[in-house]
Amino acid sequence: MAVVSLTERYCVRDRKWLTIDEFLHGLAFSQILGPFSLNICTFVGYYLRGVIGGIIASVAFIFPSFCLISLLTWLYFRFHELSQLESALKGTNPVVIGIILVAVVSMRKSSVKGINGWVMALIAFAGAAFFSISSLTILMLAALWSFARAYYLREND
Repeated sequence: MAVVSLTERYCVRDRKWLTIDEFLHGLAFSQILGPFSLNICTFVGYYLRGVIGGIIASVAFIFPSFCLISLLTWLYFRFHELSQLESALKGTNPVVIGIILVAVVSMRKSSVKGINGWVMALIAFAGAAFFSISSLTILMLAALWSFARAYYLREND
C-alpha cells in the first residue's frame, strides 16, 4: 500500500499524468491478479506509454527490490545475524503506516461520494478487515450491487 500511495501522489498530484478517477480505476483493476503494487505501476506505464511503457514500469519497479533483496540475502548468509538491520526495519513500520493513512485520506476525498459510496466503503472495509474476504470477491460484490442499483434507479425514473 505504501507503493500505491507514493505512486498516487507522484502520478496524480505532483505530475498530473492521470486524474484521481483514472488512478482509482487502475487500482481497482490491479487488485484482480497478483501483487497490486506491481500491477498499478504497470497500469500507469501502460496508460502513459503503451506496452513498452508497461514493461519499463514493471522492470523499474522490480529491479531495485531484486537488487536490495539479493544484497540482503548475501549479507544474511555471510554474517548470519544482523540485529542492526532488524532494528532499522522495525523503525520503518510507523513511517509505512503514516504513508498509507495519507493515501487513504487523499483518495477518500475524491472517490467516496454520497451515502451509497460510504456504505459500500464501510462494508468493503469490514469484509476485508474482519471477515478476510478477498479483494476480488469485494470487487465482484460491489459491481453486482452497482449494476442492481443502477437498474433499479433507471426503472423507477
